[in-house]
Amino acid sequence: MATGATEPLNAEGKPIVCDDVAAETEWVVFRKSPIHGLGGFARKLIPAGTRVLEYVGEKIPKEESARRCEANNPYIFCLNDRYDLDGNVPWNPARFLNHSCNPNCESELDEEAERIWIVALRDIQPGEELTFNYGYDLTEYKDYPCNCGAPNCVGYIVAEAFFEHVRQQRALEGSVAEGQVDRAGSGPVGLEASPR
Repeated sequence: MATGATEPLNAEGKPIVCDDVAAETEWVVFRKSPIHGLGGFARKLIPAGTRVLEYVGEKIPKEESARRCEANNPYIFCLNDRYDLDGNVPWNPARFLNHSCNPNCESELDEEAERIWIVALRDIQPGEELTFNYGYDLTEYKDYPCNCGAPNCVGYIVAEAFFEHVRQQRALEGSVAEGQVDRAGSGPVGLEASPR
């Protein structure tokens, strides 16, 4: 979730240790995550298609949303053309769900009701961490490294639509670092352009 966050605390205000439970709902228990900070874990089998959690928060106008985003608030979801939802509130445990490049959940907007749900993409086994793709764009994506550990992890928190771009950039950077491509990315090092 947010980079630079402090260590999550339990109800007594002490740092959460491995098996401490921070909160729980019908489907999810929140505790320390191997991905980042707190995470949500299935309490029982969650069938595919289940609305696991509602993502709740403060309904704010777009102008306020832009201000909060500039202040590095990563918990904002778009509701419609006029309003967004700021999930950075204490009554929103869904804000603790972590990103994954291979998620088992997705966010679903009910436009008519202006509600956001976290929905299971597949059956989720008890004890499995619930994750969804945060859908970040490429703006400053290198500031948001991904620690999901999925086999297809691209190394950064970006929407799936940008996976190939990020993989190509990483391959190019690797080639430059190894001296296989010149800094401009135009070709192998040491090859001169042929005269015409």
